[in-house]
Amino acid sequence: MGSWQHSVENYGCFLAADAGHDEAWAVLLGVPMDYTVSYRPGSRFGPQAIRAASVVLEEYSPALDRALEDCRICDLGDLVLPFGNVEKALAIVEQAAGRLFADGKLAGFLGGEHLVSLPLIRAAHTHYPDLAVLHFDAHADLREHYLGESLSHATVMRKVAGVVEPRRVYQLGIRSGTRGEWAFARAETRLLEGDIVAALAAVLPEIAGIPVYVSIDIDVVDPAFAPGTGTPEPGGCTSAELLRAVLMMKELNVVGFDVVEVCPATDQSERTAILAAKVVRELLCGSVARKDR
Repeated sequence: MGSWQHSVENYGCFLAADAGHDEAWAVLLGVPMDYTVSYRPGSRFGPQAIRAASVVLEEYSPALDRALEDCRICDLGDLVLPFGNVEKALAIVEQAAGRLFADGKLAGFLGGEHLVSLPLIRAAHTHYPDLAVLHFDAHADLREHYLGESLSHATVMRKVAGVVEPRRVYQLGIRSGTRGEWAFARAETRLLEGDIVAALAAVLPEIAGIPVYVSIDIDVVDPAFAPGTGTPEPGGCTSAELLRAVLMMKELNVVGFDVVEVCPATDQSERTAILAAKVVRELLCGSVARKDR
């Protein structure tokens, strides 16, 4: 793993991710943490499930005319995190992510609960001060506290809005939250209600050229298409609509991304993990399409 110094466990390799760290264009890292989940636990096993499901896919993306073999991907495995110690775990995640951004890699992260996005975005913002965040989710995640805790998967985007300027947090697919969260989103963040494809198309021109971090909570997708998640919420987009939005991101300067909240124990069919793996494939191939332009 070359100069990589963080403690990791390898549970397998994402499809075609066989490059070494130093020569890789893109690096994947699992963040197996689900310490603050409020309904169904098990997203700590998401990174393993996404990797295992990736083998059902082809390396080639016909929509992008690029293949994973063009990407030079390194899969570092999963970070070793202390069970139950939220603050220490988040500090480890931020330090590891910071190393990847400092190395100039396209950094992709496999969750894990959504709280892991906070240290990942902090690390990205350190290296890209003008960062914008695209947040795909069923839930606003804008509470100040949840069950007395300020660090929670339900508070993560409120925390992120204190890292980047709130108007640089673009929220898509949101259909659940408290009255206070909706009021905050409509007043402070860029809440893009309605169809995610149309909403993303409308804002692409204003975020073109600036560094973008993409955070995809798999529950943005309707549970009919992605039942394997901890807090399913009816009324979401289809898997095809999410993939269409991801393909549109080839026009953006994506510097990092995460796919979180895959909970394999609640989906015997594995279709949630397969969808997550395809999202990762398209994000990686889209980065090569940008580089080749």
